[in-house]
Amino acid sequence: MEPYIRGKRNMIHIIDVRETIKGILRAKKLVQNTVAGGKDVLFVGTKRQARHAVEEEAKRCGMHYVNERWLGGTLTNFRTIRARLNRLEELEKLWATGQIDTYSKKMKATLQREMTKIKANLEGIRKMERMPGVMFIIDTRREHIAVKEARKLGVPTIALIDTDSDPDLIDLPIPGNDDAMRAVEIICKELADSIIEGKTGRVEKGDEPAAGPAPRRRSTRAAFRADEPKEGEETPAEEPAAATAAAPPTSSPLSEPVTA
Repeated sequence: MEPYIRGKRNMIHIIDVRETIKGILRAKKLVQNTVAGGKDVLFVGTKRQARHAVEEEAKRCGMHYVNERWLGGTLTNFRTIRARLNRLEELEKLWATGQIDTYSKKMKATLQREMTKIKANLEGIRKMERMPGVMFIIDTRREHIAVKEARKLGVPTIALIDTDSDPDLIDLPIPGNDDAMRAVEIICKELADSIIEGKTGRVEKGDEPAAGPAPRRRSTRAAFRADEPKEGEETPAEEPAAATAAAPPTSSPLSEPVTA
């Protein structure tokens, strides 16, 4: 983290705010382009200072988030995670239809605990049907499992990292205080605003095909076919040709008889 540190005061490293601003601007551009391209962003922040900001901003921009606990294999074993989410839907259906009343009190309490646990861990990625285009992580030391899974699958990562973290593990680091609630809120808000802008571009691109099918390019062969006469139809261009064929050849010095 030495390139991002401006100095040291009272045994505390001071981060260069210019580097922080550079990281934010680059992250906003990357997020906006990714979302405009049709991919999603996954917010990850399970520490107490980041939970509320991550959930609030992710919901505001309509993206996925993990703010309680990163389950090992959330990305690398996504099929199992989807199975747990299907189980959550089954349990919620029991309550929605009233079928839960047919179970005993003990079984009902057991199912209630199971549903609460799954919902707490996986509610934020409930609608995530595919791998995210970008992951935004707060405190890579705490979320080291998420960082490893993203690197293994080739998912680009953006992270708010403090001076005790390793920026080499992150594709786009944002140097800053990852322990301050206010700092986390500001970074999450900036990225959420960029996501909303990217979604606007995504919608505009999706509306273009709806205006009508694009005109097909006419080939040269098609142009020649269009000029050909239909059956039983004569074109003005054919008349001079026929007249020329029927007329006798014009006289020329070679065709005149030689007189002695």
